[in-house]
Amino acid sequence: MSATDRISTEIAANPVMLYMKGNAMFPQCGFSARVVQILTHTGVAFATANVLEDAELREGIKAFSNWPTIPQLYVKGEFVGGCDIITEMFQSGELTTLFAEAGIPHKAEA
Repeated sequence: MSATDRISTEIAANPVMLYMKGNAMFPQCGFSARVVQILTHTGVAFATANVLEDAELREGIKAFSNWPTIPQLYVKGEFVGGCDIITEMFQSGELTTLFAEAGIPHKAEA
């Protein structure tokens, strides 16, 4: 299976999919850790793929989204953004609005 096929399958199967360095239990870069922290805080169930384990996936996800950096978050098959965008969306409340509009269970902001 090509990286593109794998990515298409994963984002179709997981309403919230995060391509990151490491995994949710052991992020291996600060940017990935921040996005995991934000998603965990919002109470969203999400799947991850560790790009450090697969060079083809690491390059493939960049080409797939036309976005040069990792982590990358997909919601309902749509690319949302990387760490800076997710952080800004979280701080402004846009991220929880996105989850609500996509029908994804999450915690309301405290």
